[in-house]
Amino acid sequence: MDELAIEFKDVYKNYKLYKKTNKKLFSVLFFKNKIKIKKVLNGISFKINKGESVAIIGKNGMGKSTILKLMLGISYPTSGDIKVLQKIGGILELDSGFEKEFTGRENIYLKCEIMGFSKKYIKTIEQDIIDFADIGEYIDQPIRMYSSGMRSRLGFAISVFTYPDILLVDEVFSVGDIAFKDKCVKKVNEIIKNKNTTFILVTHSCEIAEEFCDRGILINNGKILFDGDIHECTKTYLNL
Repeated sequence: MDELAIEFKDVYKNYKLYKKTNKKLFSVLFFKNKIKIKKVLNGISFKINKGESVAIIGKNGMGKSTILKLMLGISYPTSGDIKVLQKIGGILELDSGFEKEFTGRENIYLKCEIMGFSKKYIKTIEQDIIDFADIGEYIDQPIRMYSSGMRSRLGFAISVFTYPDILLVDEVFSVGDIAFKDKCVKKVNEIIKNKNTTFILVTHSCEIAEEFCDRGILINNGKILFDGDIHECTKTYLNL
């Protein structure tokens, strides 16, 4: 029997839209302002089992990244139930969560400790992360001195070398130079081949989805339009 990794059951997500920040404050204090509600997800349900490689596909603004944020627990559903039954690691914004005054090396320890790893374990993966990021002597310089590309390289290296049970990726292959992209592709393929890792990719690229995933979930206007074989999924997407 398949082991469940993630389940969404009748999940809705709405955002409140305000024209100005002071309108939001006024609404909270006095409950008189009319608020525009943006419905991002409209009752979606799906299950992802341990070891699956799944692409969540759709045009920009259709709700893909919202699903990823809900999985990561950095956003919450308006209604519905979400189960995440394994240790999760996400690459949503590769350069997020760094302390700018810390060095790259210090940030490796900071991010890994936040994820629950001991200093002893971090020491065993520290050099792998540094070698993969390949930012040379900058590893011992403050993050504020890094370019966005350097921060992204370090962020990716930390994410993949902590080997989560579930790896969530949001358009990660759009960053870095060609050589680094190739290295990222090779590393992700290595992770996917380990059937103990569940891989979830958010993308609007059919080519990338078909390269990494066996199953596709097509999101359109906050609803699931297709859920099944990745090639059938991309065909349906291209026909939209």
